[in-house]
Amino acid sequence: MGALEKQKSVKLFCSIIYRDALRAENALKEMIKLFGEVEKLELSVSFDYTDYYHDEMGEPLKRKIVCFKDLVSKESIPQIKHESNRIEDNFKEEERRTVNIDPGYITEAKVVLLTTKDYTHRIYIGKKIFAESTLFYRGGSFAPWPWTYPDYASQELREYFNKVRELYMTSRKTG
Repeated sequence: MGALEKQKSVKLFCSIIYRDALRAENALKEMIKLFGEVEKLELSVSFDYTDYYHDEMGEPLKRKIVCFKDLVSKESIPQIKHESNRIEDNFKEEERRTVNIDPGYITEAKVVLLTTKDYTHRIYIGKKIFAESTLFYRGGSFAPWPWTYPDYASQELREYFNKVRELYMTSRKTG
């Protein structure tokens, strides 16, 4: 039988998909109130790998990814997804989202996304929330799984998450 070990804290990030930059910035301000200060490292890219959100949010869409300075406990992860959903709801217009906020976290070995939707490769983590290992760390870089969304599998996003992983590893040593 394995011994139960205290879990290491993780590096929280959030991806914001949006059309209106002002709404995205205001949603980010709400996240900062809840999750703390963001790192200077952020990524903004066009969100053009899919048209999945076009009917709801319009187009063209962009994605902004930020990570937060403070590490968080794994036990807090389901509540973080609930909070991000609440922020999305606050910015709805005529029952349609104007921002889509996808929180996730980074460990030494993986990038994990949080979702309310079950699927074959997702694991239930409690409070109606599922987790998906989206990227795994091997050979000095993050790599995609067969189910990884194409944008997360892109070189640009994987390089970003490699940098976030460096911040995480440094903060674990100093924190």
